[in-house]
Amino acid sequence: MNLKSKKVLLVGLAKTGISTIKHLDKLGANIIVNDIKDKETLSEILKELEGLNNVEYILGYHPENVDDIDMAVVSPGVPLDLPFIIKLKESNIEIIGEVELAYRLSNNPTFIGITGTNGKTTTTSLVGEIFKKANADTYIVGNIGNPVIDTVGVANEKSVLVTELSSFQLESIDTFKPNVSVVLNFTEDHLNRHHTMENYIEAKARIFMNQNSEDFCILNYDDETVRELSEKVKAKKIFFSRKEQVQGGIYLDKDNNIVIDINDKIILINKDELSLPGNHNLENCMAAIGIAYVSDVDICVIKDVLKTFAAVEHRQEFVKTLNGVMFVNDSKATNPDSSIKAVQSYKNPVILIAGGMDKQSNFDELLEIAKENVKALVLLGETALKIKESSKEKGFKEIYMVKDMEEAVNTSYKIAQESDVVLLSPACASWDMYKSFEVRGNDFKDNVHNLK
Repeated sequence: MNLKSKKVLLVGLAKTGISTIKHLDKLGANIIVNDIKDKETLSEILKELEGLNNVEYILGYHPENVDDIDMAVVSPGVPLDLPFIIKLKESNIEIIGEVELAYRLSNNPTFIGITGTNGKTTTTSLVGEIFKKANADTYIVGNIGNPVIDTVGVANEKSVLVTELSSFQLESIDTFKPNVSVVLNFTEDHLNRHHTMENYIEAKARIFMNQNSEDFCILNYDDETVRELSEKVKAKKIFFSRKEQVQGGIYLDKDNNIVIDINDKIILINKDELSLPGNHNLENCMAAIGIAYVSDVDICVIKDVLKTFAAVEHRQEFVKTLNGVMFVNDSKATNPDSSIKAVQSYKNPVILIAGGMDKQSNFDELLEIAKENVKALVLLGETALKIKESSKEKGFKEIYMVKDMEEAVNTSYKIAQESDVVLLSPACASWDMYKSFEVRGNDFKDNVHNLK
């Protein structure tokens, strides 16, 4: 892919944007960088780009004249229905994302693509650990926080790129084709961006659109939408299920053993031996097993990692126990379904800290299920009032409105009793109060550690 002297418009100065600009500069492209934020707001980021050649900036507004652009590379956070993006499309200017650019420039590594509403990061991290333990040259990249473009020039045909893929990233692929793809599940999310569930599902389904019969697609049989989508898959299909004994797939038998029944029947490990708790993590583990098995990873390596793998930071992460009260950081729960899975993981009474940026989600199902073991709700952020109104309709009595995380943690600890679980599982994005869910989770942990 020759980009020397080509005029490339880069839209969005996020982490992937910075890496992409640096790589385009190495390739000799003439880069126009655009971001809706102004120069002052982006001052720290712009320092990272000092000294680059052939880069000009359009900051604080979107460009009006796009006629002389050869190609546009759009960051995942940029909606593709913006007027100037539509104008680019109408002018037949190619629009791709960082994942697609990295794929075209890569030196033929094995790509593993993982998507779904919930469980992507845990599954990606788990798969990455399995391949590392198998001594593969492994890169854990994508939506997990490591730009794929950073592997270009480093990874080769012997490397494995375990790639977490969001719907935003998949919207802007064209030729990208993973050797193994995974679709974990679908629940309502990002409707403020995709507008309808149909659009959201269609974006996710792009992960397998370029696969053929030489590739593999690992699919959650228990998710009805995933099962229906499987009819469009051209790759070799491997189903996993914790509810049914699927033929040619991975399932849980009557003794709670995870069985691989693809080529030969292998009783791999008992569910109770898994290091990660909850049915949602059982599904994540089954998906990881499928990926590793079709990739010819040694069974003993798979089993060993499943027994020892620690929870990913901000995903039901144990923080500490204080006077018999357990504190858990699940800041990555940015939609109601993810919080449902977290709440259902605990048998003890839960004090749930929730709320954040409004993604037009509905909280009724979460609150209905939460009635079983959530004794109190501590609410903050943009959606606090919305959740409060829904929770009152569901019969919740103990509802506490707080202004920030410090007050949320202190209030939770005051009302907690021995053996209670204080669970930060917001069911919302973080951007109303924080730069990212990681910053939110760290704020929670800092305040927990400050408790007397």
